[in-house]
Amino acid sequence: QVQLVESGGGLVQAGGSLRLSCAASGRTFTSYAMGWFRQAPGKEREFVAAISGSGSSTYYADSVKGRFTVSREYAKNTFLQMNSLKPEDTAVYYCAATGWGTLWPPTKLADFGSWGQGTQVTVSS
Repeated sequence: QVQLVESGGGLVQAGGSLRLSCAASGRTFTSYAMGWFRQAPGKEREFVAAISGSGSSTYYADSVKGRFTVSREYAKNTFLQMNSLKPEDTAVYYCAATGWGTLWPPTKLADFGSWGQGTQVTVSS
């Protein structure tokens, strides 16, 4: 099992940027892919982005492609750089880690076995 803690959320104006971080501890970091999801009030949790264990492959939801960038450090951290933010990006953002043998790209909730507690991102118009 891996423990995940997100940080970096906050309030930003439309068109602005935020960088979310996800610190991991526990089992070997590079043995699993990482993902970012978000959940807006009254809506289901949705996939945002994923990065492979090696960091060589990334995958994005269409709604954030070209605006968000996922990256990871070798040792511990995963990041989500969010540019050109829109009010519809407002949500609680979660990072997650896959289990062994998960097919690429992991985009479903069930693909991920460990979750952080979430960090709020609010984009004002």
